[in-house]
Amino acid sequence: MYKYDGININYKDYGNKDGEAIVYLHGWGQNIEMMEPIANPFKNSHRLIILDLPGFGKSEEPKSAWTLEDYADMIHNLLNSLEVKKVNLIGHSFGGKISLVYAMKYDVKKMILLGSPYKVKIKKPSLKVRILKKMKNVPLLGGIADKIKTQMGSVDYRNATPMMRNILVKHVNTDLTEKIKGIKCPTFIIWGELDAAVPVEDAYELEGLIKDSGLVVYEGCTHYAYLERLGQTVAIIESFMK
Repeated sequence: MYKYDGININYKDYGNKDGEAIVYLHGWGQNIEMMEPIANPFKNSHRLIILDLPGFGKSEEPKSAWTLEDYADMIHNLLNSLEVKKVNLIGHSFGGKISLVYAMKYDVKKMILLGSPYKVKIKKPSLKVRILKKMKNVPLLGGIADKIKTQMGSVDYRNATPMMRNILVKHVNTDLTEKIKGIKCPTFIIWGELDAAVPVEDAYELEGLIKDSGLVVYEGCTHYAYLERLGQTVAIIESFMK
């Protein structure tokens, strides 16, 4: 366990301690186990660091509503404590967005993004949402509206604790589009053609925003494309990290 900002953070540090370090960051609601299939094949060649991001797995949740930058700073402090200087990052979904923020702020050798969101989705308010907004302005109905909103929210939102809901809201409302243009490390992007969480159109836009980047789209795959075609993903990581 690593202690940071008053909370315990669970992580694994294994593999070849003399090799280059690869840091794996999982998606929202996931844990270390989701990244092990694309980490374990490299235990003889690389130092592998996987953590349960605060609020998930065996790590405690933050005591305040962390921003993406807070998560990146935590990772940087953990790596400093492990005497790891320049890293390779592999992040899925929420972990990919944290990777982008990390790469904007700290030194990264190479980065692989797996279905990583980076911008704010613009959606026209549904009829239910418009009704709820009106309800909140009516005395005695505000509390009811809040309960209905919780039930209507995404699965991630409904399953989260109050603190993690605040963090999720900050995450989805953080747009990195302009800042991404400043990322200089070589980046490879892997996406699922049928990704319902982050549309494949975003993948092509992301490739255009990061100067030194490449993209592969897995046909017929979802938001978990990196696992659905595990062999191909491992081959890409091996080639890209050389």
